[in-house]
Amino acid sequence: MDVKSAFLNGFIEEEVYVRQPPGFESARFPDRVYKLRKALYGLKQAPRAWYARLKSFLLKSGQDLLVSLSRGGDTLIVQIYVDDIIFGGSSHALVSSFAEQMSREFEMSLMGELQFFLGLQIKQGSERTFVHQAKYTRDILKKFEMGDSKPMTTPMNTNTALDADEDGEAVDQKEFRGMIGSLLYLTVTRLDIQFAASPRTSHRQAVKRIFRYLKFTLELGLWYSSGSSLSLRGFSDADHAGCRIDRKSTSGTCQLLGTSLVSWSSRKQASVSLSTTEAEYIAAASCCSQLLWMKATLSDFGLRTKHIDVRFHFLRDHYEKGDIDLVHVASKNQLADIFTKPLEFGAFVRLRGELGVEGVDNALIKGEIESQWTGLIALLV
Repeated sequence: MDVKSAFLNGFIEEEVYVRQPPGFESARFPDRVYKLRKALYGLKQAPRAWYARLKSFLLKSGQDLLVSLSRGGDTLIVQIYVDDIIFGGSSHALVSSFAEQMSREFEMSLMGELQFFLGLQIKQGSERTFVHQAKYTRDILKKFEMGDSKPMTTPMNTNTALDADEDGEAVDQKEFRGMIGSLLYLTVTRLDIQFAASPRTSHRQAVKRIFRYLKFTLELGLWYSSGSSLSLRGFSDADHAGCRIDRKSTSGTCQLLGTSLVSWSSRKQASVSLSTTEAEYIAAASCCSQLLWMKATLSDFGLRTKHIDVRFHFLRDHYEKGDIDLVHVASKNQLADIFTKPLEFGAFVRLRGELGVEGVDNALIKGEIESQWTGLIALLV
């Protein structure tokens, strides 16, 4: 749903005055100004006033700006971004009740089933939901004049070594930062470029290769299965001293809920690790912190793990408590490899697929076929 004239719903607590609009000046008091009682578009106070108004209403209804509301065994989840609201739940009655409640309080436009939100495109099948950014990808290819470039099968060359390149040709910093920023937003669904798109130095050719890879893989996105289990798994890896500039290691982590990828990261470590073991330990600790937070959320333990301090004995302590189970993963099965280093085409495509990155049509067709086979097997049994 979309809130009509959202910023006009907020009341301003501080004193704000505006000039009389041109053409609407008072003949009696041409030098006076208006004192605002409600927000106007363009005021820096307007978003804050709108959120205060919305928050007050939702809290009275037992909800918050990002809510998970349980009622009678059913669950409603609401996400609010300025004046755009997406919501869903396990009960049509609960969803309809929320929509009616909001419509009574605010003037709303009900947009129907979620298809597009903040640059994300959503396709829902009977067994799977597919999230991708194909339109956004086309837009940035056109914006940076890469639409006619030669496609590439991987985002990085395995022989690429990004040095400081202090003597290299200068690049347009504004354009380069715009390219990096656009790619970083794309990693919301395109985890396959997460490592390649991490900001480093101004290597424009390396960045252009990522765009050429995107042209080759325009329709890729993430799929989520409705039948996925609630078991939590995490993978972590580290490329020891991989950065040629400062010799810091890169940590790669990913977390899956059943077969669905829900969190991932590729980031340079804060300090230089003296050994491979130390680098991997830091990566594992980061991964386990995320897993424990997810476990607490799923188990409704509130903020028990909010302030976990990742120290030397972190992993051992939680292993001994039974909170986590540490298992060595062979290199060929290490899903986090894709977040730490450039990979050759075969390994890259295999890991990309295992993490749930597929084409739009393939994911939906795959889900329908799996559903049909499941039903057929059940009948045979």
